[in-house]
Amino acid sequence: MAERIGVYGGTFDPPHLGHLAIAERLVDAFALDRLLMVPAAIPPHKRGQTISSPFHRLAMLALATAESPRLYVSPIEVEPGATPYTVDTLRRLQQDQPDDCLFFVMGADSFRDVSCWHQYEELLTRYSTIVAMRPGFPGEEAASWQGLAGHLPVRLQELVVDLRGGRRPTIAQMESQHIYLTDYVTVDVSATNIRLAVAQGRSLGDLVPPSVASYIEKYQLYSHA
Repeated sequence: MAERIGVYGGTFDPPHLGHLAIAERLVDAFALDRLLMVPAAIPPHKRGQTISSPFHRLAMLALATAESPRLYVSPIEVEPGATPYTVDTLRRLQQDQPDDCLFFVMGADSFRDVSCWHQYEELLTRYSTIVAMRPGFPGEEAASWQGLAGHLPVRLQELVVDLRGGRRPTIAQMESQHIYLTDYVTVDVSATNIRLAVAQGRSLGDLVPPSVASYIEKYQLYSHA
């Protein structure tokens, strides 16, 4: 039986309550059967930066999602021979489950730069894309969907569905590929600020799940961020 599957890629260094809030809200709004959280091995846009081992990030994601029945962790981008490009990851997932409908989840910052991504037009036309805007997304560009999607070719702009304001997609819309703009989540947490908090010895109680905070402390992650 065909399923709706979300694919939420990112560095997740570390996974935090903001990531989980987005995932849970999208599972509900899009009636997803499951959502895969996919940590990148070496994100192309972060080469040269210090990033925690993918195995640490996988472990933290597993802990963070353990109590969420529809959230899963996928190691597909850290397996031997994996490629860093999102479109390749989605192709592999679709090959494994050819009847399923994939929804790729990305942040508004990434969407703003998506035209620089490898084979981005295939990514945005072959798979549905959910753009998760964070609270206070800056600039006048956020005022209208044209401002958010104006960098795309016209044929891709025609795929945009503006769901901001808490609107949900219709069944008819989800039967074909679209680019959905959403603002469902009000939790504004930054992985950068979390790493800084650890280095400064501050509590992570309202930033990450307790199991993730314990893991960070046990393995002394981010102590010198």
